[in-house]
Amino acid sequence: MSRIAALLETLAPIGRNEQGGYDRLAWTDADAAMRAWFLAEATDLGLETEVDRNGNLWAHWRLRPGAGLIVGSHLDSVPNGGPLDGPLGIASAFAAIRSLQEAGASPGSTVSVVAFVDEEGGRFGLACLGSRLLTGAVDPERARALVDRDGVRLDDAMRAAGLDPDALGPEPERVRGSYLELHVEQGHLPVDGSGAAGLAAAGAPLGVLTGIWPHGRWRIDLPGQANHAGTTPMADRDDPVVRAAAVVLAAREAALAEDALATVGRIDVEPGAVNAIAGRASLWLDVRGPDEARIRRVVDAVAAVAGVAPTEESWTGETAFAAEDARPLPAVIRELTGADAPTLPSGAGHDAGVLRAAGASVAMLAVRNPSGISHAPGESAELPDIELGVAALALVMQRVSAYSVQA
Repeated sequence: MSRIAALLETLAPIGRNEQGGYDRLAWTDADAAMRAWFLAEATDLGLETEVDRNGNLWAHWRLRPGAGLIVGSHLDSVPNGGPLDGPLGIASAFAAIRSLQEAGASPGSTVSVVAFVDEEGGRFGLACLGSRLLTGAVDPERARALVDRDGVRLDDAMRAAGLDPDALGPEPERVRGSYLELHVEQGHLPVDGSGAAGLAAAGAPLGVLTGIWPHGRWRIDLPGQANHAGTTPMADRDDPVVRAAAVVLAAREAALAEDALATVGRIDVEPGAVNAIAGRASLWLDVRGPDEARIRRVVDAVAAVAGVAPTEESWTGETAFAAEDARPLPAVIRELTGADAPTLPSGAGHDAGVLRAAGASVAMLAVRNPSGISHAPGESAELPDIELGVAALALVMQRVSAYSVQA
């Protein structure tokens, strides 16, 4: 069994649910087990580990002064998520370091593996929280006050996990070098210059991401009149769930008209009784697309149907990765596959995008996902493709960090 296969096998039981998906929400028992796995694997590799003030995990190989190479991703998942979104990037980084160590290589500059906390925002609703706090993109006070569905505040969840939420705050000096993230392909987006939709259609095991589409998240609160389901005539009802249904349909129609992507993945209804008309319905709208203008038009169209102004909970503008930052990747992919590196955008947000928006040098490598499914149990990648991803990371580490080989 290859090193990366063994690492993924050790991760497979953590947070797995009865549906075959994964529940690894931030600051839960499953998250704690994932974090313990990170620290144990890093220690086994002889790396220097630390937890920063925002809860992000770091493992340094040959910690030296000056800029180095940071390789990373995240360990958390969305509810009932897939096995690879996030953990693949961490496990691949560890496997790449192992292969270099076994070859007697020693880095000329620091190589760090980072696991950013709460990238998905699956528990507290704010994605890329660890990297946003690190770069100063989110106010620590706002972060401490975030509340999950059970009414648990983030600061209380952190204290229960043994961390100090009062220490939250920016540490931009940590991201002084280059950041590289390997990630499973999400969806089948257009591959530049080929006409293919996704890496599988392009016949490519690896691809280079050119950037991240703009995307945002809005909350829409719809008031109504709570009442008895068995005594209130249909014509007399003020039912917010009916308006919520209209909002969902409006989001779909507006997205189709604008060639964008709109999703309502969560609806909360109060009081939530089967035999009661709701007094309030809240829904969360996620909109993404190739440019901001069409996204804003989708939100405006939805607002017109809702009759209320949506509350913008997060927004990330278009993030373009600089070609010079990804310079090593095309040559590495050609060396490993004998073909030119395909390029494609990402419709999903990543910590890499947060770091890039803060001015860091970043690049992303995608591993082919035949199904295209992500954030669900059907997410997958074939082992030979993953092993190529590990080999690519090792080559980039070797070249960017000016390795020497010990005799």
